[in-house]
Amino acid sequence: MTLPPLPDTGYTPTAEERADLDRWFAAYDAHSARRDVARMADMAVFPLNLVSDDAAGNGRSAQWDREQFIATMTQVMGDGGEDIAFESTRTPVFLSPSMVVVFTDSAMTTEGRTQHLRYADILIRWDGTWAFQTMIQSGWGDQL
Repeated sequence: MTLPPLPDTGYTPTAEERADLDRWFAAYDAHSARRDVARMADMAVFPLNLVSDDAAGNGRSAQWDREQFIATMTQVMGDGGEDIAFESTRTPVFLSPSMVVVFTDSAMTTEGRTQHLRYADILIRWDGTWAFQTMIQSGWGDQL
C-alpha cells in the first residue's frame, strides 16, 4: 500500500529533530506501558485540549488541567494489574521546528486482547522538549 504524500507545510525537519521526536514518544510509550500517569502528565502542557465525538455523532472538545488528566487517564488505563503493550506507527507532520501534528495508528494489547486505535496529537516544543498540547481521538466525547 502506498501512502499519500505528507502535506507540504513549508517546513522539513532535520534528521535530529525527527529523532528527538521519536525519542520523546518512546519515553511516553514507556510511561504508558507502566501506567505511570503522573509522568505522562509531565509530558503535556496544561490546560490540555481534547477533541473527540460523542455517541450521538456530535463533535466535542474540552480543556483538562493536570488533575483531571491524571484522574481520567488512571481510570481509562486501569489499575496496572495486567501488562499493557503498545505498538504504534506514527506519521509526524512538522509545521515548524516547534509545532508538529502526529497521526498515530496503534495496537494496544492487554490481557491477551488487542485494540486498534487511530488518533492525532498536536505537540509543541516547550522549554526545549516536546509536550502534548492537543489530543484528538474519536469515541471519547461522552467522557469529556
